[in-house]
Amino acid sequence: MQLHIRRERPVRWREWRANVRHAWLLPFAMIEYALEWAVYALSNWRFVELLEYLGSFGVLIAVIFYFAESGDRLKQKHYQAWQVINSAEGKGGNGGRIEALEELNADGISLVGVNLSSAFLMGVRLPKAKLARADFNGADARQAILIGANIDDANLRTANFRQAQLQGASLARSFLNDADLTGADLRNADLTAATLDNADLHGADLQGLKWSSLQSVKGANIFGVTNAPAGFEAWMAANGAIKKPED
Repeated sequence: MQLHIRRERPVRWREWRANVRHAWLLPFAMIEYALEWAVYALSNWRFVELLEYLGSFGVLIAVIFYFAESGDRLKQKHYQAWQVINSAEGKGGNGGRIEALEELNADGISLVGVNLSSAFLMGVRLPKAKLARADFNGADARQAILIGANIDDANLRTANFRQAQLQGASLARSFLNDADLTGADLRNADLTAATLDNADLHGADLQGLKWSSLQSVKGANIFGVTNAPAGFEAWMAANGAIKKPED
Protein backbone atom coordinates (compact mmCIF):
# COMPACT_ATOMS: atom_id res chain seq x y z
CA MET A 1 0.00 0.00 0.00
CA GLN A 2 1.38 3.42 -0.98
CA LEU A 3 1.38 5.72 2.04
CA HIS A 4 3.72 8.42 0.78
CA ILE A 5 2.07 11.85 0.81
CA ARG A 6 3.71 15.04 -0.38
CA ARG A 7 3.17 17.84 2.14
CA GLU A 8 2.41 21.46 1.39
CA ARG A 9 5.03 24.05 2.25
CA PRO A 10 4.53 25.30 5.83
CA VAL A 11 3.38 28.88 6.33
CA ARG A 12 5.85 31.56 7.43
CA TRP A 13 6.84 31.65 11.08
CA ARG A 14 5.06 34.97 11.54
CA GLU A 15 1.75 33.41 10.56
CA TRP A 16 2.47 30.29 12.65
CA ARG A 17 3.45 32.48 15.61
CA ALA A 18 0.16 34.38 15.35
CA ASN A 19 -1.76 31.23 16.28
CA VAL A 20 0.06 30.89 19.60
CA ARG A 21 -2.18 32.59 22.13
CA HIS A 22 -0.07 32.08 25.26
CA ALA A 23 3.58 32.94 25.66
CA TRP A 24 4.34 29.78 27.63
CA LEU A 25 3.32 27.73 24.58
CA LEU A 26 5.88 29.42 22.36
CA PRO A 27 8.73 26.88 22.90
CA PHE A 28 6.40 24.02 21.98
CA ALA A 29 5.20 25.93 18.92
CA MET A 30 8.79 26.40 17.78
CA ILE A 31 9.45 22.66 18.09
CA GLU A 32 6.29 21.81 16.22
CA TYR A 33 7.15 24.34 13.49
CA ALA A 34 10.60 22.80 13.07
CA LEU A 35 9.09 19.34 12.83
CA GLU A 36 6.59 20.60 10.26
CA TRP A 37 9.48 21.74 8.07
CA ALA A 38 11.26 18.42 8.59
CA VAL A 39 8.19 16.48 7.50
CA TYR A 40 7.80 18.76 4.49
CA ALA A 41 11.41 18.23 3.47
CA LEU A 42 11.22 14.47 3.84
CA SER A 43 7.93 14.24 1.98
CA ASN A 44 9.63 15.69 -1.07
CA TRP A 45 12.72 13.53 -0.82
CA ARG A 46 12.61 10.78 -3.45
CA PHE A 47 14.83 8.54 -1.36
CA VAL A 48 12.14 8.28 1.33
CA GLU A 49 9.60 7.34 -1.33
CA LEU A 50 12.02 4.72 -2.64
CA LEU A 51 12.38 3.24 0.85
CA GLU A 52 8.64 2.96 1.11
CA TYR A 53 8.42 1.09 -2.17
CA LEU A 54 11.22 -1.21 -1.05
CA GLY A 55 9.39 -1.89 2.22
CA SER A 56 6.23 -2.88 0.37
CA PHE A 57 8.28 -5.03 -1.99
CA GLY A 58 9.94 -6.71 1.00
CA VAL A 59 6.56 -7.67 2.42
CA LEU A 60 5.60 -9.18 -0.94
CA ILE A 61 8.84 -11.18 -1.05
CA ALA A 62 8.23 -12.44 2.50
CA VAL A 63 4.71 -13.59 1.56
CA ILE A 64 6.04 -15.38 -1.54
CA PHE A 65 8.73 -17.17 0.48
CA TYR A 66 6.19 -18.11 3.17
CA PHE A 67 4.00 -19.94 0.68
CA ALA A 68 6.96 -21.35 -1.25
CA GLU A 69 8.29 -22.98 1.93
CA SER A 70 4.91 -24.29 3.11
CA GLY A 71 5.74 -27.76 1.74
CA ASP A 72 8.96 -27.90 3.74
CA ARG A 73 7.15 -26.82 6.91
CA LEU A 74 4.57 -29.56 6.37
CA LYS A 75 7.31 -32.15 5.91
CA GLN A 76 8.99 -30.95 9.09
CA LYS A 77 5.71 -31.24 10.97
CA HIS A 78 5.23 -34.82 9.73
CA TYR A 79 8.83 -35.69 10.58
CA GLN A 80 8.36 -34.46 14.16
CA ALA A 81 5.10 -36.42 14.49
CA TRP A 82 6.85 -39.61 13.35
CA GLN A 83 9.65 -38.94 15.82
CA VAL A 84 7.10 -38.85 18.65
CA ILE A 85 5.53 -42.12 17.51
CA ASN A 86 8.80 -43.96 16.91
CA SER A 87 10.44 -42.80 20.14
CA ALA A 88 7.50 -44.18 22.14
CA GLU A 89 7.44 -47.49 20.25
CA GLY A 90 6.71 -50.45 22.51
CA LYS A 91 6.19 -48.23 25.55
CA GLY A 92 3.04 -47.74 27.59
CA GLY A 93 1.32 -44.42 28.03
CA ASN A 94 0.41 -41.79 25.49
CA GLY A 95 3.71 -39.95 25.01
CA GLY A 96 2.07 -37.56 22.55
CA ARG A 97 1.17 -40.37 20.17
CA ILE A 98 -2.54 -39.56 20.05
CA GLU A 99 -1.93 -36.03 18.77
CA ALA A 100 0.82 -37.18 16.42
CA LEU A 101 -1.33 -39.93 14.90
CA GLU A 102 -4.34 -37.66 14.50
CA GLU A 103 -2.19 -34.99 12.87
CA LEU A 104 -0.67 -37.39 10.35
CA ASN A 105 -4.02 -38.96 9.53
CA ALA A 106 -5.67 -35.56 9.08
CA ASP A 107 -2.98 -34.76 6.49
CA GLY A 108 -3.68 -38.03 4.65
CA ILE A 109 -0.40 -39.70 5.67
CA SER A 110 -0.39 -43.51 5.59
CA LEU A 111 0.05 -45.24 8.96
CA VAL A 112 0.55 -48.68 7.45
CA GLY A 113 2.62 -50.94 9.70
CA VAL A 114 2.83 -48.46 12.58
CA ASN A 115 3.86 -50.02 15.91
CA LEU A 116 1.39 -49.01 18.65
CA SER A 117 1.81 -51.98 20.94
CA SER A 118 0.98 -51.21 24.59
CA ALA A 119 0.14 -47.60 23.69
CA PHE A 120 -2.52 -45.60 25.52
CA LEU A 121 -4.80 -44.42 22.72
CA MET A 122 -8.11 -43.89 24.50
CA GLY A 123 -10.43 -41.77 22.37
CA VAL A 124 -7.97 -41.45 19.47
CA ARG A 125 -9.67 -40.12 16.32
CA LEU A 126 -8.43 -41.86 13.18
CA PRO A 127 -11.35 -42.03 10.72
CA LYS A 128 -10.47 -43.64 7.39
CA ALA A 129 -6.91 -44.19 8.60
CA LYS A 130 -4.57 -46.46 6.64
CA LEU A 131 -3.53 -48.87 9.41
CA ALA A 132 -3.00 -52.12 7.53
CA ARG A 133 -0.44 -54.40 9.24
CA ALA A 134 -0.37 -52.10 12.27
CA ASP A 135 0.58 -53.53 15.67
CA PHE A 136 -2.02 -52.76 18.36
CA ASN A 137 -0.91 -55.62 20.61
CA GLY A 138 -1.98 -54.72 24.17
CA ALA A 139 -2.96 -51.18 23.20
CA ASP A 140 -5.67 -49.33 25.12
CA ALA A 141 -7.89 -47.88 22.39
CA ARG A 142 -11.13 -47.58 24.32
CA GLN A 143 -13.67 -45.31 22.63
CA ALA A 144 -11.36 -44.91 19.66
CA ILE A 145 -12.92 -43.52 16.50
CA LEU A 146 -11.81 -45.69 13.59
CA ILE A 147 -14.76 -45.27 11.28
CA GLY A 148 -13.95 -46.54 7.80
CA ALA A 149 -10.34 -47.31 8.76
CA ASN A 150 -8.30 -49.98 6.94
CA ILE A 151 -6.89 -52.26 9.65
CA ASP A 152 -6.36 -55.32 7.46
CA ASP A 153 -3.73 -57.92 8.43
CA ALA A 154 -3.15 -56.12 11.74
CA ASN A 155 -2.18 -57.44 15.15
CA LEU A 156 -4.88 -56.52 17.67
CA ARG A 157 -4.12 -59.25 20.19
CA THR A 158 -5.17 -58.34 23.77
CA ALA A 159 -6.04 -54.81 22.59
CA ASN A 160 -8.83 -52.93 24.36
CA PHE A 161 -11.38 -51.57 21.90
CA ARG A 162 -14.27 -51.18 24.32
CA GLN A 163 -16.99 -48.94 22.89
CA ALA A 164 -14.78 -48.14 19.91
CA GLN A 165 -16.43 -46.82 16.76
CA LEU A 166 -15.44 -49.23 14.02
CA GLN A 167 -18.30 -48.65 11.61
CA GLY A 168 -17.28 -49.66 8.11
CA ALA A 169 -13.74 -50.47 9.25
CA SER A 170 -11.93 -53.32 7.53
CA LEU A 171 -10.18 -55.82 9.81
CA ALA A 172 -9.84 -58.57 7.24
CA ARG A 173 -7.31 -61.26 8.17
CA SER A 174 -6.46 -59.44 11.39
CA PHE A 175 -5.70 -61.18 14.68
CA LEU A 176 -8.08 -60.19 17.47
CA ASN A 177 -7.19 -62.95 19.91
CA ASP A 178 -8.15 -61.89 23.46
CA ALA A 179 -9.18 -58.46 22.19
CA ASP A 180 -11.86 -56.61 24.16
CA LEU A 181 -14.57 -55.34 21.81
CA THR A 182 -17.25 -54.93 24.48
CA GLY A 183 -19.91 -52.51 23.29
CA ALA A 184 -17.97 -51.73 20.11
CA ASP A 185 -19.82 -50.42 17.07
CA LEU A 186 -18.98 -52.89 14.30
CA ARG A 187 -21.77 -52.01 11.90
CA ASN A 188 -20.75 -52.84 8.33
CA ALA A 189 -17.25 -53.75 9.53
CA ASP A 190 -15.30 -56.41 7.67
CA LEU A 191 -13.96 -59.35 9.70
CA THR A 192 -13.37 -61.59 6.71
CA ALA A 193 -10.83 -64.32 7.56
CA ALA A 194 -10.07 -62.70 10.93
CA THR A 195 -9.10 -64.66 14.06
CA LEU A 196 -11.24 -64.06 17.16
CA ASP A 197 -10.05 -66.61 19.72
CA ASN A 198 -11.16 -65.47 23.21
CA ALA A 199 -12.21 -62.07 21.86
CA ASP A 200 -14.96 -60.36 23.87
CA LEU A 201 -17.81 -59.11 21.67
CA HIS A 202 -20.18 -58.61 24.58
CA GLY A 203 -22.86 -56.09 23.57
CA ALA A 204 -21.23 -55.20 20.26
CA ASP A 205 -23.43 -53.94 17.39
CA LEU A 206 -22.89 -56.28 14.44
CA GLN A 207 -25.37 -54.93 11.94
CA GLY A 208 -24.17 -55.59 8.38
CA LEU A 209 -21.01 -57.33 9.65
CA LYS A 210 -18.97 -59.20 7.03
CA TRP A 211 -17.81 -62.39 8.71
CA SER A 212 -17.19 -64.97 6.02
CA SER A 213 -14.19 -67.31 6.36
CA LEU A 214 -13.50 -66.51 10.02
CA GLN A 215 -10.38 -68.47 10.91
CA SER A 216 -10.92 -69.35 14.55
CA VAL A 217 -13.39 -68.17 17.20
CA LYS A 218 -12.71 -70.51 20.12
CA GLY A 219 -13.72 -68.92 23.40
CA ALA A 220 -15.04 -65.75 21.75
CA ASN A 221 -17.78 -64.19 23.85
CA ILE A 222 -20.88 -63.21 21.87
CA PHE A 223 -23.18 -62.62 24.82
CA GLY A 224 -25.57 -59.73 24.20
CA VAL A 225 -24.44 -58.91 20.67
CA THR A 226 -27.04 -56.90 18.76
CA ASN A 227 -28.14 -56.94 15.11
CA ALA A 228 -26.01 -59.99 14.35
CA PRO A 229 -26.24 -61.20 10.72
CA ALA A 230 -28.39 -64.23 10.03
CA GLY A 231 -26.67 -67.45 11.08
CA PHE A 232 -23.78 -65.66 12.79
CA GLU A 233 -24.53 -66.64 16.39
CA ALA A 234 -25.32 -70.24 15.50
CA TRP A 235 -22.11 -70.62 13.49
CA MET A 236 -20.05 -69.01 16.24
CA ALA A 237 -21.50 -71.32 18.88
CA ALA A 238 -20.86 -74.35 16.70
CA ASN A 239 -17.22 -73.32 16.34
CA GLY A 240 -16.39 -72.80 19.97
CA ALA A 241 -17.75 -69.35 20.84
CA ILE A 242 -19.46 -68.82 24.19
CA LYS A 243 -22.10 -66.61 25.74
CA LYS A 244 -20.83 -65.32 29.04
CA PRO A 245 -22.35 -62.32 30.85
CA GLU A 246 -19.90 -59.64 31.90
CA ASP A 247 -18.57 -60.13 35.41
